Amino acid sequence: MALSRPQLEAIVDALTIVLPAREPADAQLHRFFREHRNLGQRDRALVADTVYSALRRRRLLESVTATASPREIALAALVKLQGVGIGQFESALRPGEKEWLTTLKALDIESLPYEVRVDLPDWVIERLKPLLGEEALLALARGLQEGAPLDLRVNTLKAPREAVLDRLDYDELPAQATRYSPLGVRLRGKPALNKHPMFLDGAVEVQDEGSQILGLLVQPRRGEMVVDFCAGAGGKTLQMGAAMHSTGRLYAFDVSDRRLDNLAPRLKRSGLSNVFPQRISGENDAKVKRLRGKIDRVLVDAPCTGLGTLRRNPDLKFRQTAEGLVELNAKQRAILESAAGLVKPGGRLVYGTCSLLREENEAIVEAFLAAHADFRLVPAAEVLERQGVRVPFEGPYLRLYPHVHGTDGFFAAVMDREETPR
Repeated sequence: MALSRPQLEAIVDALTIVLPAREPADAQLHRFFREHRNLGQRDRALVADTVYSALRRRRLLESVTATASPREIALAALVKLQGVGIGQFESALRPGEKEWLTTLKALDIESLPYEVRVDLPDWVIERLKPLLGEEALLALARGLQEGAPLDLRVNTLKAPREAVLDRLDYDELPAQATRYSPLGVRLRGKPALNKHPMFLDGAVEVQDEGSQILGLLVQPRRGEMVVDFCAGAGGKTLQMGAAMHSTGRLYAFDVSDRRLDNLAPRLKRSGLSNVFPQRISGENDAKVKRLRGKIDRVLVDAPCTGLGTLRRNPDLKFRQTAEGLVELNAKQRAILESAAGLVKPGGRLVYGTCSLLREENEAIVEAFLAAHADFRLVPAAEVLERQGVRVPFEGPYLRLYPHVHGTDGFFAAVMDREETPR
């Protein structure tokens, strides 16, 4: 299919807005499409695919362009990443661009410097390379450069997974059961599901398989008191509410009205009656303090750099900094400390992130355990195996990687509070 001059211009215009990375790319693209209603569905898909390809390999593209202008980035992404033939849009090229693109098309990426092939910021490479080694980091980076699949979580209160798979097959939407999560379905491609009857009825929700596995570590039971301390839009909240069979009380805390507003329609579709969303001003809010020592299970999906989600949020590579990491670490320590105070003796605390960095993961947990003798680390694999879930990873912590597990990158630690203080 030929690429028209207006299509190329739309891609360049979108990149002009997105590349400065002042806001999340998805929000900026959403606004761009709202302001360019003349773009058809296929045009929008082309623009979005090219923009996200460029963001995933931005360091590579900047290294092979003269000025890294939005136009150069767009052309390089189309030819080198999207596989578009130069002849398909030759009429839209300026003098000299065809010759440059011809040379670029023949360039062997493997001949480029290691940092360019990894395509992560230097401060991230400096932290991950000593932990993983050069080859393992490159393999991880390549996994992060791929687009993320579309995973669904089945609301088992409304339908079993097999019934969901049968319905998707009937509707000619190819899908299969997720590899590890007993609740998950992975679709082939990215079909629009927001008007599908199963979505409207709350039988399925969009949720990455890795996120589902993290939710399984909490293992909430019927009738318990549970807190999702950083609920966000509520994917794991709804998962835990269903696991509790809509009994007990499940508090969904978050500091953002917008995120809790996004939870509201999902909660209505789910049919759950045990979830209580509550906005808090911070970890020391009165709503938190009144529950101290009363909660059976607390999940802390802590705010983090989000580097494990680069497949779907590649712009985070440019919006996060080493300086910001220090601020996040302080916030993570404070949130975990406050959340731990909610856990009653014999209860469980799960700390998780979608980060790959030790500073946000093991270092936070190790410091917490050193200061709290009444909490003990429980091997995450044992918690999952008791539920019939077997995920390959080493050590006591859950570690998920896109190139190994096909999920977003996740870390989690399970900590149980002793029945009686030592």
